[in-house]
Amino acid sequence: MKYRTHRCNELSLSNVGERVRVSGWVHRYRNHGGVVFIDLRDRFGITQIVCREDEKPELHQLVDSVRSEWVLSVEGTVCRRLEGMENANLATGDIEVEIEKVDILSKAKNLPFSISDDHIHVNEELRLEYRYLDMRRGQILDRLIYRHKVMLACRQYMDKQGFTEVVTPVLGKSTPEGARDYLVPSRIYPGSFYALPQSPQLFKQILMVGGLDRYFQIATCFRDEDLRADRQPEFAQIDIEMSFATPDDLFPIIEQLVVEMFSVQGIKIDLPLPRMTYQEAKDLYGTDKPDLRFGLQLRDCREHAKQFSFSIFLDQLAQGGTIKGFCVPGGADMSRKQLDVYTEFVKRYGAMGLVWIKKQENGLASNVAKFASEEVFDAMFADFSAKDNDILLLIAAPESIANQSLDHLRRLIGKERNLYNESQYNFVWITDFPLFAKEEGKICSEHHPFTSPLDEDISLLDTDPLSVRSSSYDLVLNGYEIASGSQRIHNADLQNKIFSILELSPESIKEKFGFFIDALSFGTPPHLGIALGLDRIMMVLTGAEGIREVIAFPKTQKAADLMMNAPAEIMTSQLKELNIKVTS
Repeated sequence: MKYRTHRCNELSLSNVGERVRVSGWVHRYRNHGGVVFIDLRDRFGITQIVCREDEKPELHQLVDSVRSEWVLSVEGTVCRRLEGMENANLATGDIEVEIEKVDILSKAKNLPFSISDDHIHVNEELRLEYRYLDMRRGQILDRLIYRHKVMLACRQYMDKQGFTEVVTPVLGKSTPEGARDYLVPSRIYPGSFYALPQSPQLFKQILMVGGLDRYFQIATCFRDEDLRADRQPEFAQIDIEMSFATPDDLFPIIEQLVVEMFSVQGIKIDLPLPRMTYQEAKDLYGTDKPDLRFGLQLRDCREHAKQFSFSIFLDQLAQGGTIKGFCVPGGADMSRKQLDVYTEFVKRYGAMGLVWIKKQENGLASNVAKFASEEVFDAMFADFSAKDNDILLLIAAPESIANQSLDHLRRLIGKERNLYNESQYNFVWITDFPLFAKEEGKICSEHHPFTSPLDEDISLLDTDPLSVRSSSYDLVLNGYEIASGSQRIHNADLQNKIFSILELSPESIKEKFGFFIDALSFGTPPHLGIALGLDRIMMVLTGAEGIREVIAFPKTQKAADLMMNAPAEIMTSQLKELNIKVTS
């Protein structure tokens, strides 16, 4: 072979005496008094190369000129390392290759950061600008290889379950799905635009109309939205749709898919996964994305609050707000300074303050102690099953603010007090979401407008649409939504009704969704589906800080590609060809 007979992780004592060729990057270079040692690295591992000046002076001079990250192809003989010089941390740690010939395949400029020492912190923007160098540090490549194996396991499992992988178009029509679309101008149709898909939603439903029965795809999706640590403008999802099925048919398939994906890392998942309604999740955890690795469940304290003379409690009760909170076992050790920090923390989410009540062996301590009798506090402790040295943390606020504040506080305390193990994986299905939400005084879809209402709630569409529950479900892992899906509307009349509740005019419906309504009118099977966020799953599986760490070429939080310097201005001739004029 021209470049290698072995990879850099393959040579061992069984190869001693063999003439071999290995190729890779100079990971480390050391000159010890006329003896040059090079750690040669490829994707698979490291092999130590040695060149002695007294044996090969000309070759030694050439080898002594190499620098970090040069690419070499080395020919030589495998030798046993001297006793005491073995390296148990390397697969090849018992041997070295005595160099007989070297080809310098490529030289490297001075590096912007160290590759051989991956413990050195490197600014993320610098890492993204030189992503190809960042990959060589190992961790990114390891995650990409792991991701490949997870995708392979997914495809093999879905095929066994009778699902057909279909690639749907990337150039489609702009339809309102929640986020802003990325638009692509058409040269052939001046003034008209394609939209990149936020999901293959309509295509996969139309595949069900076409009779495919079971579809899946590892799809790339695009959303022009504000970014967070777990969001990117383009992302991958495992997209699934099936006909003649209910959620009870779908859940076991998805649960076993999760088992297959996690087994790649040797992680065992117990089935079946627990289920919880949207309302139960909000009541118990303040969120529809609960982290079930630890307790600290919320409790409603409104009945107890009525016994207080505390004006903030009474005002919230009068205004229809809530008083709720959770008990932290052993939390009475929290100092006033720490409680002040938590108070400022919940204010970020709209809460006015934090009520704390410590149950101590010699009585209680609280910032509202003077506003209620000892009997009221005892009743609260009993309701929370509080023991000595526990603390109750409460918030009085409108329901949405109380829930959001307590959710974030609960997560913070869970992390700070080590209430869970980072290697735990706790899943839960969240079901029966509201069909609609209200934003800025307007009714909008909680998920998307193609979600079916629960049969028992359809009668409420005309009288109380905000009370209608949907046949929808999310799969949550450790507080992250990793999958979302629903039963779809398969009746054109019901779909038109949902559009009208969303205040879409008949003209707008026809213009944006006419093709889809038409498809529903030709005999549509009951169908449902789900999409699993592959990037987010990989983030949780690998313990990465964000999804940028599990994507080969991610964007920044400002949606910029620092390596390619994109987005970028284009030539005037291109704009003219597309009939586009930039106004600002």
